[in-house]
Amino acid sequence: MSDVAARVGVSRPTVSMVMRGLEGPSEETRRKVLLAADELGYAPDTSARLLRRQRSLQLGVVFTMREPFHVELVEHLYSCAAARGYDLALGALTPTREQDRVVEELVSHRCEGLILLDTESGTAPLGAVAAHLPAVQLACPVADKSLDVVRSDDAKGIRQAVDHLVELGHRAIAHVDAGNRPGAAERRRGYRAGMKRHGLAGHADIIPGDYTREAGAAAAQQLLERTGRPTAVITANDDCALGLIDSLVRAGVDVPGDLSVVGYDDSSVARLPFLNLTTVRQDAARLAELAVDAVLDRLEAGRTEARKVTLAPRLVVRGTTAPPA
Repeated sequence: MSDVAARVGVSRPTVSMVMRGLEGPSEETRRKVLLAADELGYAPDTSARLLRRQRSLQLGVVFTMREPFHVELVEHLYSCAAARGYDLALGALTPTREQDRVVEELVSHRCEGLILLDTESGTAPLGAVAAHLPAVQLACPVADKSLDVVRSDDAKGIRQAVDHLVELGHRAIAHVDAGNRPGAAERRRGYRAGMKRHGLAGHADIIPGDYTREAGAAAAQQLLERTGRPTAVITANDDCALGLIDSLVRAGVDVPGDLSVVGYDDSSVARLPFLNLTTVRQDAARLAELAVDAVLDRLEAGRTEARKVTLAPRLVVRGTTAPPA
């Protein structure tokens, strides 16, 4: 800033006023300052400015890079946060980066609030973090009642999938679940409830899995080794469905001719032309918007009571479901 001031022949406060868009300097002075700044390659030091304000205007996001739906949520979170004058600091969970460490890093970077797209079992209660800064669990339920929660009704979404398959004529419908992963219990509960509602509780068939392509491939191998296979499968998510379908097709099983498959999330994977997956859609843009609003409502409006927001998902029928052979 001093270099720009010296180049133009004005004071440093004048340069500061121009760069901050404040009234005072004449249009000619403003033009000269901006031209000098461009010639000198000057850019305002945002970090220093925020330190002076004692605000970071950053929201921390805990997510898993392996899940395509999380990536879509992060993209929408960026635009929602930017529209409200905030930026994001990302903390990725990996096999060597556990939740406690990621959260600690985000807090050390002066994040003013946290948005958690994933939680791990066996870690310290998140309520301890939420007691000191606003935190919202996004896209899955959480046991800690002190946290805000913004999610889809996973049980309802899976029931829609069961209803669709039953309407097509399927009775032997299996579910590849995701064990103790976030949201898996709700989806498992919805599957059981849907089967029971159609008088098919005795046909319930839950195959252990995860939210990964590898889990889908493993489930496919189990199905291929059976003497009697279901005619339809509802997977834990779209990535799991992709792994399942890939392995089945390689083994000569026609989808949906021999086996119908339904995913969950309606992520970018589901919309790939070669897959064209029937899936349960979560509204990623709306979920992200509500999550950012929940954090800022605590941060700026002073809300203290926990908020739970649940959106209704919607089944999207594409090319991987058909009547049973």
